[in-house]
Amino acid sequence: MPDIVVMFFLLGLVAGLVKSDLTIPKAAYDTLSLLLMLTIGLKGGMALHGNVSVSVIQDLLAVAVLGALIPLILMPLLMRVIRLSVADSASMAAHYGSVSAGTFAVALAFAEGLQLTISPEVTLYLVMMELPAIVVAIILYRRYRGAQAAASMRGLWHETLTNRGVILLVGGVIIGLLYGPQEGAAVTDLLTNAFKVVLALFLLEMGLTAAETLRPIPWQHWRLLCFAVIVPFLLGAIGMVTGLLLDLPAGSVLILTALTASASYIAAPAAIRAAIPDANIGLAMLAALGLTFPVNVIVGIPLYHQILQWLGA
Repeated sequence: MPDIVVMFFLLGLVAGLVKSDLTIPKAAYDTLSLLLMLTIGLKGGMALHGNVSVSVIQDLLAVAVLGALIPLILMPLLMRVIRLSVADSASMAAHYGSVSAGTFAVALAFAEGLQLTISPEVTLYLVMMELPAIVVAIILYRRYRGAQAAASMRGLWHETLTNRGVILLVGGVIIGLLYGPQEGAAVTDLLTNAFKVVLALFLLEMGLTAAETLRPIPWQHWRLLCFAVIVPFLLGAIGMVTGLLLDLPAGSVLILTALTASASYIAAPAAIRAAIPDANIGLAMLAALGLTFPVNVIVGIPLYHQILQWLGA
């Protein structure tokens, strides 16, 4: 049986595909996403309390480099095999190099449910992989188009570093790091204990949104549809090898694998809309949210865990 939170995603997906009138108000979705980001940050910060070391910083830098390399790998594939335009290839490379907070939350809940060992800095993987891929993809786009890569980069950094997801994640980590699990318990206990409930309701909305991107299925983009289903497993393999080379604990390897296999549908669209105005964001949302997100939360995460067990990790 899948984790119970995944069943809420499936409920939303089925409701959307059968054209149910089930909806979640935008204000409620915004509240859920804010609570989810803040809670993830707090959990990570409390785990880091008293555990910051040089090795942690080295691991985080390696994870950031991984995020930056993914667009370099994907850009030629997207242009030559998937046959997307330069703008859409750069957009897709940014979305798939960046990461999904929803996938991270499901992988974290899965690992905690199995009581796998998770290193304290794992939440920062989400932060460290968010930005480099977007920046590298935009630089590639401007290089292919012959534009100056430095143009408007200040605005891009500001847009990406100050979006609400990053602010809440980083702010939550800092607060959790400063106060720890004991001193901040009056506030943090309420949020962390409700983590799975918030995640379940968030995934219900994600299911409804994913169904909307798939109705009707745009078969004319069959190459992109195949890419969105296959590439998570290829990227996940890179993330898994990286985690094993870094000698991370099993839970951390699983989460890094899921993150590397994921695609952004929150931070990347906002940045790409501003930096690559001729990119089709709808195509990126179709691939990232309509296909890659369901593939990872329904099939991918349990499969990655099974492979790690086979490897004895």
